[in-house]
Amino acid sequence: MALILYAGKTNKNAYKTQIAAEYSGVDVKLAENFEMGVTNKTHEFLKMNPIGKVPVLETPEGPVFESNAIARYVTRLKADNPLYGSSLIDYARIEQWMDFAATEIDAGISKWLYPRLGYQLYLPPAEEAAISALKRALGALNLHLTSNTYLVGHSVTLADIIMTCNLYPGFSHVMTKSFTSEFPHVERYFWTMVNQPNVKKVVGDVKQAESVVPVTRKPSQPKEPAQSKPKDEPKKEVKEKELAKPKAEPAAEEEEAPKPKPKNPLDSLPPSKMIIDDWKRLYSNTKNNFREVAIKGFWEMYDPEGYSLWFCDYKYNDENTVSFVTLNKVGGFLQRMDLARKYAFGKMLIIGSEPPFKVKGLWLFRGQEIPQFIIDECYDMELYEWTKVDISDEAQKERVSQMIEDHEPFEGDALLDAKCFK
Repeated sequence: MALILYAGKTNKNAYKTQIAAEYSGVDVKLAENFEMGVTNKTHEFLKMNPIGKVPVLETPEGPVFESNAIARYVTRLKADNPLYGSSLIDYARIEQWMDFAATEIDAGISKWLYPRLGYQLYLPPAEEAAISALKRALGALNLHLTSNTYLVGHSVTLADIIMTCNLYPGFSHVMTKSFTSEFPHVERYFWTMVNQPNVKKVVGDVKQAESVVPVTRKPSQPKEPAQSKPKDEPKKEVKEKELAKPKAEPAAEEEEAPKPKPKNPLDSLPPSKMIIDDWKRLYSNTKNNFREVAIKGFWEMYDPEGYSLWFCDYKYNDENTVSFVTLNKVGGFLQRMDLARKYAFGKMLIIGSEPPFKVKGLWLFRGQEIPQFIIDECYDMELYEWTKVDISDEAQKERVSQMIEDHEPFEGDALLDAKCFK
């Protein structure tokens, strides 16, 4: 029997339970025909939660409200659930980060976002204080994530689910790229989490806010009917009406008409004889004689006028002392490169049989330079040294071929892993 969750389909607090259920194999379904402001005011709903807030979970033993409590309940339905760690100290730290996500992250984002949406009174000094407190919390989180892929242990726990859901409205509405760039490890963590299959199944594709959501002004109260004025006082009446006129809002706060999405400059380049999707299909479908089929096909397709090849070398290989952290770091980079999928192909090699591991890559980009929009949007780019390939140099050309085919040993070292972006 499915558990019934009462909440809207885009409620980030409901996401906590839905994601925990996906990881735990628990059947949770959203209540049908739920309408916020209607369903939660009915007598039946108020019997489950007297203050009418969502989410509420209906179980065979009775209702449970408060989002973190519901997520905990669903998680505990699975015995020895790894979402709660494997030891008492894991459990304590998971609870620690869940509390931090609620009292520091969620509180800061809510105090910044909700007044702008019109749910609370908007006061600029209060907003400044909220942003300052949020930056302090994100700084602490960023420091922890400097040496940790996840909040506790080496895999996703309930703490990560709660933290990601609480970060979600911030990234979606107020925390623009210019804001979050100060916290690169939080960025890496968030995009790694929202691209986990069990998370993405619930929240879908997540896009970062391009600008802070504007302040929503509540409509003014309707005016009372004007009292009839004596006929011998017309000038006074006109003067009073002029005084009563509201001052014009600053032009900056007027809503602008939506602008058409700008065309990517790469789409304006002269046509290329290389069809990158044809190469990606050849790469994916070649199972045998890779050098003879795929590599030979690549050089036959390659158009040096329409595309360019680039080597990249990670600048901080001495930090790559833990294999899974290094692999997750590269995986997160490839996830954040998704915006370039139409215009790029890449291979990333994690090299070495023991730490520190070396990370090297090969990238094929449309055009003669690394596209500027990738440099602007993917912060990982600055973590690598980039060198344009000179295909007239046979040694460099052979290195390209070896990286595409995951040649091992590569430059004298074993491969820990190889990842492809296509």
